[in-house]
Amino acid sequence: MKPARILFVCLGNICRSPLAEGMLRHLAQKANLDVIVDSAGTGGWHIGELPDPRAIAVAHKHGIDLTAQRGRKIAVEDFDAFDLILAMDKSNLRHVRALAPTAALPKVHLLMNYALSRNEPVPDPYYEGPEGFELVYSMLLEGCTALVEKLAEPVSRSGNISSVR
Repeated sequence: MKPARILFVCLGNICRSPLAEGMLRHLAQKANLDVIVDSAGTGGWHIGELPDPRAIAVAHKHGIDLTAQRGRKIAVEDFDAFDLILAMDKSNLRHVRALAPTAALPKVHLLMNYALSRNEPVPDPYYEGPEGFELVYSMLLEGCTALVEKLAEPVSRSGNISSVR
């Protein structure tokens, strides 16, 4: 069975998307789902860098390790490599859609809309304190938990994430 391939995208790939990547990987492993997860940013300011120390800290507090991740920028090749590309906010979504080949547009979504049918962004906590990262963690936990539930049945039945939704 082919694993589902999911890419999370935010602005700099140091706060939200690496946290979502680590969280989904953690939740999928607990659910025995075969999922390939990665993250990227729409900007290239943090290529090769670790996630933000506050993202690492909030993840660590909840038993998730982000220290193997490094920042990268989304690339055209990602549209072939991933089955589902989930943006954190509407600005990220616009950037990803602008880069996407027309055939790949159906796989690009706003995370909270795709996972929970809520048209809301995951806010960027970069200029916030620890409480901003806790809020983002809580939102991502809710979204990624719903995503795992959505993926579990269709992936096990068909082996194809495109059957979701």
